[in-house]
Amino acid sequence: FVDVPKSSYYEEAVNWAAENDIVSGVSSDRFDPDGPCTRAQAMTLLWRISGRPAPKSTVHSFTDVKPGSYYEQAVLWGVENGIIVGTGSTTFSPDAICTRAHAVALLYRAAGNPAVSGTARFSDVAPNAYYASAVAWAEMKGITTGIGGGLFGSDNHCTRAQIVTFLYRMQNSPESKAENPFTDVKADAYYANAVLLAVENGVTTGASATTFDPAGDRTRR
Repeated sequence: FVDVPKSSYYEEAVNWAAENDIVSGVSSDRFDPDGPCTRAQAMTLLWRISGRPAPKSTVHSFTDVKPGSYYEQAVLWGVENGIIVGTGSTTFSPDAICTRAHAVALLYRAAGNPAVSGTARFSDVAPNAYYASAVAWAEMKGITTGIGGGLFGSDNHCTRAQIVTFLYRMQNSPESKAENPFTDVKADAYYANAVLLAVENGVTTGASATTFDPAGDRTRR
């Protein structure tokens, strides 16, 4: 793709997705990384990285999901696995633009709604938002780092580059093999894996042998 710059944050993700037949370009040589991702596209990409599982049922309540559409199988699979929530009792809104919050919520549900403690560090993610746990989980897993300025960009359109990058990081995010020496870093804290990876790779040390002081305001190194 001529519009995927070398060393861009999404270059590796796009190449991975194209090589594995997860995503295609908008033409033979263009990916359109800044183009918006629709709800149907996001669900289809998630279904594809999950191995294109055949849904067990052909029944759903969405009147706007056309039989035989490219996303029908993905929607059926998403419904039966509790991944999809419609925009209404009978509407999925496949052509509506997917927000960053919705994209991360899809990934979180597909992962089984894993328990997390604490909240994400982004100031625009309210603790009671439907996607709060999803964003905290995604930050813990290294799936998202936000848009800068302490913001996640919850209501921003999710671009094609961003959704592919989220999926790539979800599939390839490293898990720390280190034992947790810190009594103040809970195993399900959103930052737990990041802290252990940093310790494992000599990036940081604790405030003491058994404490990390995650809420401390001192400079960490």
